[in-house]
Amino acid sequence: MRTSVLAGLGAYLPPRAVTNAELCGRRALGDEWIRERIGVASRRIADGEATVDLAVRAGRHALAAAGAVRADAVVLATISPDRLLPAGAPEVAARLGLGTVAAFDLAAGCSGFLYGLGVGSSMITAGTFDSVLVVASDVFSAFLDPQDWLMSAIFGDGAGAVLLRSGAAGTPGAFGPFDLGSDGTQADLLEVPGGGARARKRMLADPGGQEPSPYFRMDGPAVRKQAVVGMCDSLTRALDRAGWSLGELDRVVAHQANQRILDGIADELGLAPGRVLSHIESYGNAAAASVPVLLAQAAAAGTLVPGQRVALTAYGAGLAWGSTTLVWPEVRAVTEGG
Repeated sequence: MRTSVLAGLGAYLPPRAVTNAELCGRRALGDEWIRERIGVASRRIADGEATVDLAVRAGRHALAAAGAVRADAVVLATISPDRLLPAGAPEVAARLGLGTVAAFDLAAGCSGFLYGLGVGSSMITAGTFDSVLVVASDVFSAFLDPQDWLMSAIFGDGAGAVLLRSGAAGTPGAFGPFDLGSDGTQADLLEVPGGGARARKRMLADPGGQEPSPYFRMDGPAVRKQAVVGMCDSLTRALDRAGWSLGELDRVVAHQANQRILDGIADELGLAPGRVLSHIESYGNAAAASVPVLLAQAAAAGTLVPGQRVALTAYGAGLAWGSTTLVWPEVRAVTEGG
């Protein structure tokens, strides 16, 4: 049975590392408070680079890791597009030398990479394409209020990518069933109010009114409570569909939202320390890019080894969530900046 198989991974992180000390200056709530509450000591911030720039570098690394020079389609998952129009994926494809292949953007909050995997895998399973490059790239620092040091403490910039190829179901690297879902009744928990059609129409109707904020806002406590349960429930459904038990699971690669959330996932699922991977201390929350960047780094470091049963899960704005599984294959990863 035809399915999608992981063929190569790539990641790119901007060179500039911003520490808590640099971020907080002389504020009373500084490094120790951020480490304790969020688990972040440093994050990467893009200077002079935008979302497509990071995506191209990560995509090039994924292609190189797979020994490939082309892909039949490009899916770009991002919540920090360079422009509202056109999509960034065609530019990524062009700059990678892929020509006029199918290419489109996908916005599903911090779960965008899982959605991209699901869409890319479906196109391969259906026989539409033989290979799909899935890239998640976010320069989320561009959407943070410079005066809101707490949001700046949480988020970082980065890009990760995977090349999917057609293969046989049940082989190492083949993705299991996906669990994807959303709850639009809570769309206002994480949002950038300004910049879209709704904000523009309001400004046209009331030119003298207050302009909606162009910066990201989040109800942190509400999101944190739901993220642990949401990812655990989604991951459990994906495991059930794959026919796996929690006891058979070797590693979980979850969205790097907050170290307390990652610890909560381990506690909720009864997983031993170290089975839920984390790099949030050094890189913060890289939005949709957090899962593929961590995947590439863990593969390059040998933390993920062939034969391990691995689950991926993410939760973010939308609200939207997603999970899937795979047996880790013999696969290369090329990383830059980590």
